[in-house]
Amino acid sequence: MEPVYKKVWNRAAPTVQAWVHWSVLAVLTGVVCGAAGAAFYHAVGLVTAWRGAHPWLLLGMPLAGVAIVWLYQVCGMENDSGTNQIIASVRSGQRPPLRLAPLIFVGSVLTHLTGGSAGREGAALQIGGSLACQVGQRLHLGEREMNVEVMCGMSGLFAALFSTPLTAAVFAIEVISVGIVHYSAFFPCLLTALVSMGVTVLLGVEGEHYTLAVVPTLEVTSLVQIGVLGVGCALLAMVFCVVVHQTGRWYVRFFRNPYLRAVVGGVLVVVISLMEGSRDYNGAGGDIIALALEEGVVHVPWAFALKLVLTALTLGAGYRGGEIVPTFFVGATFGCAVAPLLGMDPGFGAAVCMIALFCGVVNCPLASIFLSVELFGSQGLLFFALACSLSYLLSGKFSLYSSQKIVYSKLEPRFIDANAH
Repeated sequence: MEPVYKKVWNRAAPTVQAWVHWSVLAVLTGVVCGAAGAAFYHAVGLVTAWRGAHPWLLLGMPLAGVAIVWLYQVCGMENDSGTNQIIASVRSGQRPPLRLAPLIFVGSVLTHLTGGSAGREGAALQIGGSLACQVGQRLHLGEREMNVEVMCGMSGLFAALFSTPLTAAVFAIEVISVGIVHYSAFFPCLLTALVSMGVTVLLGVEGEHYTLAVVPTLEVTSLVQIGVLGVGCALLAMVFCVVVHQTGRWYVRFFRNPYLRAVVGGVLVVVISLMEGSRDYNGAGGDIIALALEEGVVHVPWAFALKLVLTALTLGAGYRGGEIVPTFFVGATFGCAVAPLLGMDPGFGAAVCMIALFCGVVNCPLASIFLSVELFGSQGLLFFALACSLSYLLSGKFSLYSSQKIVYSKLEPRFIDANAH
């Protein structure tokens, strides 16, 4: 008769082995992603400072666009679909090549250097997915393990730039297929994010955290106000997705040559920026986000619309970066402008709309709620949750990522055709 301890061990062994396996792999991936994330963070910060000190760099945006297109063509990546490729790779098994990491790194730095309206997280997800894939291939991981490893890379770079490890982990396991959360990847993604953030802190990366001056009391009036903001963010999320995707299609339709698209897009951004005058809408716009959140100030009520247009013109033309920080900008300035009309504090309205709009465009309600806690603390959690639930529900099948599949209905408990959009 087999001893009891052997029976217990035989049942526990697979779990223990998986835990050890993913602990080692997550730490390794976190170190790699943390180092890459810190380098990217400092590079973008450096060129942003250069652009601020030398405003004439904005005029070089068309030339930077030509350089980006040339680099991608030389490296055989002219058909790269950006973050969509990373998301799709988790399902398709088509792994991103190693050269994607330096390409998106250089392309994003050039975009920020010359004032393109783009963020950082799109580059982060691509760099993280590419590096994690290389780690997995060198360790000869199986197909399913590689899927988890790519998600670990996504969460590691996201956490490296934003210092929001829980959001990073949940986002990576939630964004792939709307309605399905890959819980088996939660521990490795979270550990990767924590290690990555730890590495970046050691390398001088400062996280994103804000202080809310006013948090309303929980009452009927405030809930109705938040409900209105949530509905507004759902509508804005649909507009955001349509404008970004349709602008890219228009570029391809009217300018078939990718070099011409880059030049035209760069010229349009330069002209609009010079006409507007403030340069607030070039780059990621983190200072404007902070101003809206912490001081409740937005320079013009239509700031959100202008940022949306410039972001669509930048990314649609082939410049590199991401859409999430511009989404934060659009949401924060929209909320700051609309909240006073509802009798709310503009700073709190900016915070709620920033999170709710993010939720509406990426279809990740859990990650969005955790993001509100990691950025603003737990005060007002129910308000953020209400706004996110409405934005998620009412934004329908729209998404920033065309490779994201909505496999579980937002309206009723049933699976739907993942290809029906």
